[in-house]
Amino acid sequence: MNSPIATALVLERPRELVRRDFELPTIGDDDGILRIEACGLCGTDHEEYTGHLRAPYGFIPGHEAVGIVESAGDAALERWDVAIGERVAVEVFLSCRTCPSCLEGTYRRCTNHGLGDMYGFIDVEKGCGLWGGYASHLYLAPDALVLPMPDSLDPVVATLFNPLGAGVRWAVEVPETKPGDVVVVLGPGIRGLSAAAAAKHAGAGFVMVTGLGPRDAPRLAQAKDFGADLAVDVETDDPVRLLKKAIGGLADIVVDVTAKAATAPGQALQLVRPGGTVVLAGTRGSPDVPGFDPDLIVYKEIKVVGALGVDTRSYETAIDLLQSGVYPFADLTRQTAGFDDVEALVQAMAGESNDPPPVHAVFTP
Repeated sequence: MNSPIATALVLERPRELVRRDFELPTIGDDDGILRIEACGLCGTDHEEYTGHLRAPYGFIPGHEAVGIVESAGDAALERWDVAIGERVAVEVFLSCRTCPSCLEGTYRRCTNHGLGDMYGFIDVEKGCGLWGGYASHLYLAPDALVLPMPDSLDPVVATLFNPLGAGVRWAVEVPETKPGDVVVVLGPGIRGLSAAAAAKHAGAGFVMVTGLGPRDAPRLAQAKDFGADLAVDVETDDPVRLLKKAIGGLADIVVDVTAKAATAPGQALQLVRPGGTVVLAGTRGSPDVPGFDPDLIVYKEIKVVGALGVDTRSYETAIDLLQSGVYPFADLTRQTAGFDDVEALVQAMAGESNDPPPVHAVFTP
């Protein structure tokens, strides 16, 4: 009798996504299998595809997976507090639940997993290989973390649990945003719009979102639907001048979610008030940051905080906010793609095609 088969796309090397079949593993008492319904595409995905984020092994990309628990052991179901047939979202990080970092709740720094065991970036030769969302099925390891997902949320929209969770953590929890705060978000992608919505929902008194050039123009046009009081194209306008004009001062909090935008950290220091907070959540891909003046950190007594990933509390807040319908996440400019055309979608997101990238891109097997 043949073993059940899963299908996946393996990124064997930069720009080489190869379709492969995998045997589904035999499930024990403490693990499970997810049948993937949808997996959101992240900026990390196209950076992996182009080789900006490179691994010395092949892997299945995708870390924003939502699907149905198809099989699982009794211990796993009890730990996750879910049932067979239930829709769940899968967190990026694994947690051993025993190391000091996991015990204090910062499991993204788990000493037994950490960055080396993130879903969507694990060696395809490890275990059953089904460690990424560009697949029909995902292996739910004993240390996996899952979140029950309301049936009322369409699975494609539900993949926003990840970027919206990032918005909640980066724009609210990390900088401790208070009612009335002025918040500036650098970058109008899905995480930027999510950060704006999260900040406004937390009571921010004024939210500004910035972008750059024609590529970001459609996203800036949608920013006001997601809590932004002002949207600024920094290619044509001075964001510091416009912020001062709008509120008579500078921001309490600046959240940088840009990717490969070398000048954004320097701009963040210009936009934040003395004694304010800058959250760096985007990555440069390079140590070169033109315009970054560290003396401003001293003279203005700026608090600069790095933010990596999301945690369960932020995800749960995000799921509640998605379900509430307060912001039109279901109406975002969106494109879905299956096994045959997801590569073209990733190329568009990377800016390597003539197709404009959608705000929200989703793989649906």
